[in-house]
Amino acid sequence: TCFCPRITFGQIAEIVDKSSSTYGSSGLTYGLITAFTGLACLYSCSYRSRLRGQFNLEESPCVDCLVHFYRECCALCQEYRELKIRGFDLELGWEANLERQQLGVTAAPIVGPAMTR
Repeated sequence: TCFCPRITFGQIAEIVDKSSSTYGSSGLTYGLITAFTGLACLYSCSYRSRLRGQFNLEESPCVDCLVHFYRECCALCQEYRELKIRGFDLELGWEANLERQQLGVTAAPIVGPAMTR
C-alpha cells in the first residue's frame, strides 16, 4: 500500500461499490488524480464514508477526509483490513465474493494473540 496505494484502493472500491466500478478503473482514476493533483485523498475519503455507512461504523478518531489527508496509506490499510475481517477476499473481486457468500463459504475471522502486560 505504501508503494502503490492505487492497487489497494482499487480493491477496496470494487467491494464497496459492489462492482459498479471495477478494480482497474478505480485504481486508474486514483492514480490519475494523484499524478495530476496529488489529492487522491479527496477521492478515497468518499469510499471510507461509504464503507462506514455499509457496516454502520463510527467516524472516529476524526472525519474521513482528515484521516485520508494526513494518513492515506494507514487509512487504506485499515479499510482493507476491515473488509478482510468481514469475510471478503479483496483479491477475488466483488463477483467471486458474492458467489462465495451465496454458496455459504465464509472465512473465519483472524484472531490475534491475547494482550499481555
